[in-house]
Amino acid sequence: MTDRDRPLYMIGVAAQLAGVHPQTLRIYEQKGLVTPQRTRGNTRMYSQADIERLELINELTSEGINLAGVIRILDLKGRLEERDEEIDDLHKKVRRLADRVHELETRANVTALMLPEPQVMGIRRINE
Repeated sequence: MTDRDRPLYMIGVAAQLAGVHPQTLRIYEQKGLVTPQRTRGNTRMYSQADIERLELINELTSEGINLAGVIRILDLKGRLEERDEEIDDLHKKVRRLADRVHELETRANVTALMLPEPQVMGIRRINE
């Protein structure tokens, strides 16, 4: 769990930080816009990531986007973030493969330099 995902704020504090009423947070939870973690006593606890998400929801709704539109935007945003992570992972794999190919090419070049001259590339001298 990252620091951004650590539950820190009870509903009153989270609502104040997000600039909304606590009842709005309950509605957002019902609609699946935010999913606070729960304590053993069932108290809602919000993380910094939740607060940032709530701020984005406020921004979108203040621009006139209804909650159905906000849900769609957040879904697309999540999918885009997943694709970005996949692309980053693929770039890392490509770099590792490129490093491995370079290593193998270097070994092949060193091996070729260490072979006696006539045996390089399978060529034999005619005079032999």
